[in-house]
Amino acid sequence: MPKPGLRPFLPADAPILAEIFRASIQELTGEDYSEGQQEAWAEAADDEEAWVKRLAGCLTIVATIGGSPVGFIALKGKELVDLLYVHPAVAGQGVASTLYGAIEQLAKARGADHLTVDASDTARDFFLKQGFVPQQRNTVSLGDEWLGNTTMKKVLSAPPEAVRQ
Repeated sequence: MPKPGLRPFLPADAPILAEIFRASIQELTGEDYSEGQQEAWAEAADDEEAWVKRLAGCLTIVATIGGSPVGFIALKGKELVDLLYVHPAVAGQGVASTLYGAIEQLAKARGADHLTVDASDTARDFFLKQGFVPQQRNTVSLGDEWLGNTTMKKVLSAPPEAVRQ
């Protein structure tokens, strides 16, 4: 598979990113979450206006292959990885790692000294491989469902100019 291209989120991307979000939840999280939990989770993209606002309110980067979006990551503020989803057809092929690497560099450029994420049980191992350390276990209420996730943190190295001073 070719290395994905990266570009900033555009409001016109919202419908396809909602599809990627839903497909990722429905096809990749079944070992960790029930069907009811998956449905409640995926409903976060049902309100198109709120979905666009959420993506636009973050630094959102879109991964593309052949010009088509295949994944996305959103950094809220300068330290919270709010969303990271890839289409199931490209899962395990480096798209998430490429997106994460880019957002870590952008977070460092914004002055972040650490990153945090509330990782789903499905994404936990991915974030462990990126150097995140579990901090606490959480239970999140979505509609009539409860979902577990783990708050994780990664301390970032100081930028070279900060070290020289």
